[in-house]
Amino acid sequence: MTFKRTTVTAALPYANGPLHIGHIAGAYLPADMYVRYLRLKRHEVAFICGSDEYGAAIMMRAKKEGISPKQIIDKYHAENKKAFEQFGISFDMYHRTSEPIHHETAQDFFKTLYEKGEFEEIESEQYFDETAKQFLADRFIMGTCPKCANENAYGDQCEKCGSTLSPSELISPKSTLSGAVPVLRKTKHWYLPMQKAENWLKKWILEDKKGIWKTNVYGQCRSWLENGLQARSMTRDLEWGIPVPLPHAEGKVLYVWLDAPIGYISATKEWAKQKGKDWEQYWKSPDTRLLHFIGKDNIVFHCIIFPIILKAHGDFILPDNVPANEFLNLEGDKLSTSRNWAVWLDDYMRDFPNRNDELRYVIGSISPETSDSEFTWKDFQARINNELVAILGNFINRILVLQHKYFEGKLQGLGKDRIDFTDENLRNATGKAYDLVAENLDNFKFKAALQAVMDLARTANKYLTDTEPWKTIKDSPEKTADSLNNAFLLAGHLATLFQPFLPNTSKKIFDFLNLKSEFFWDEELIFEANHEVKTPELLFQKIEDSEIEQQIAKLQESKKPVFKPETAKENIDFEAFTKTDIRTATILEAEKVPKTTKLLKLKLDTGLDQRTVVSGIAEYFKPEEIIGKQVCLLANLAPREIKGIVSQGMILLASDADGSLKFVSPEQAVANGAVVK
Repeated sequence: MTFKRTTVTAALPYANGPLHIGHIAGAYLPADMYVRYLRLKRHEVAFICGSDEYGAAIMMRAKKEGISPKQIIDKYHAENKKAFEQFGISFDMYHRTSEPIHHETAQDFFKTLYEKGEFEEIESEQYFDETAKQFLADRFIMGTCPKCANENAYGDQCEKCGSTLSPSELISPKSTLSGAVPVLRKTKHWYLPMQKAENWLKKWILEDKKGIWKTNVYGQCRSWLENGLQARSMTRDLEWGIPVPLPHAEGKVLYVWLDAPIGYISATKEWAKQKGKDWEQYWKSPDTRLLHFIGKDNIVFHCIIFPIILKAHGDFILPDNVPANEFLNLEGDKLSTSRNWAVWLDDYMRDFPNRNDELRYVIGSISPETSDSEFTWKDFQARINNELVAILGNFINRILVLQHKYFEGKLQGLGKDRIDFTDENLRNATGKAYDLVAENLDNFKFKAALQAVMDLARTANKYLTDTEPWKTIKDSPEKTADSLNNAFLLAGHLATLFQPFLPNTSKKIFDFLNLKSEFFWDEELIFEANHEVKTPELLFQKIEDSEIEQQIAKLQESKKPVFKPETAKENIDFEAFTKTDIRTATILEAEKVPKTTKLLKLKLDTGLDQRTVVSGIAEYFKPEEIIGKQVCLLANLAPREIKGIVSQGMILLASDADGSLKFVSPEQAVANGAVVK
């Protein structure tokens, strides 16, 4: 089917932190390259994005920084919008889910589905933090992932293995608000019974999209559908969010994964209002194609949950394709915002000013299209120096230098008014490059498309080397002029083909060639006889070793642990404190407790007696290393049996920033049994 227009969405980034290259590689750069390609083909397109400003992640950031959620979203919306603009992501609309038009749109969506009977009202038990006195959103619960044993998995997702989870699946869950073990309490919510949509989803995805959707996307959807869908809550007990528009729903908000995708629609409404267009054409017309660019962690929401919601509403089109990317790793490790293991977009643009296209090129070349890929600073340097500088930049510089050296910067007509290819191999290679780029971009294969353009640049360099215009100038200046004419035609076509990928570079080349700054793909690129090109300038600068070493050092610095104190416990009165008996003691003997990995059996001299204490320190200390160590002992802790051994007290240790344990000992040796006051 031929579509009249395309609505392209890119995943709404949470307004709770800055952007990094993983975000760019996952959704925004491929979406931007594709949209630029459509525009160059004169296709009508709306490129929609915006800040996702509700949900638990925003509240977590606000609590961490000690400010309000509104201050958080205002700060990061502005920062991320500016970063996208500076990097050249060409959204038609970058909106906000905190805007009134979005509240209205999301609540109308919910009410429509509610009135059509699409929700189930279910009372269930959910985790409640008795210390913080509130129900816990999924992101406020952490525990051990049941699938990969990651101890820091969230209640909705494990960021290590990428599995989608529910809080009840976590092993040993804890509240991130207080550190307390949450309890289950009854609450009422509105659920979307996704299992009712299984039949049409299986036909639509497993049959109609087979061989069309990317293998990684299709595979994840098939796994979900084959395992069976379940009802999913569309509301949450949360302070920060869009209120559920029903009576007796105080304190309940729309689930962020209902709210956020509808943000695409409200953003389109706002864009259309500003442009005097009909927004419904972009979401309801059958001759419109809908595309979602996302990362792999959002596949299920865009391919299953959001389509169910759209179809349940009744008059919206479904996504034609969801070209989701996998993850971009960094220097042998997964990108992590919490660990600061990332290349932040703002930092990159500050450290490498006016080199945005270089990063676009590298990320485009290693795009994680169907499997995870890896960014390293050494590879970044190599691709820029060995490809952009040595191939594309070298070619453009050489022909400009030669044209000015031999012909005062003017292209020679050689008896004709306009200049055209005289080498059929070059003409065919150029035509083939256009075909390859179009074919690959139409199928969301950005790496292959970019490679096809760079291969044409290699062909251009080889042509120059083979024809040797610097030699033929002596005996046949016409041959030199002809070679350079062909070379300048190649340069113009390279600039045209690179427009979706390296827009700033294309503009520079067009400027060097003294042409207008943009060419549509159906435009004829013409040089008239005596066309004058500009004086040579370097297209790219080499990346020096010192620049790379600085970036690697910055990353390594982020690996150093930062100490974060645990949440303070409730106050006790002085009388309660005086009941504790903390004394100095010396370790006389130490041995591992059989069939355990963490426990040591210690014999202590307390000055009053010799007693046994079992301590979970075997992972941090070898028994022979701690004999003779003076420690602090909580001496009046009630005895308890551990692995068949009666432990009489507890030695005191402190947890360092990296999680390791350190003894709490007197600064100078004192008599065993000295009271710690």
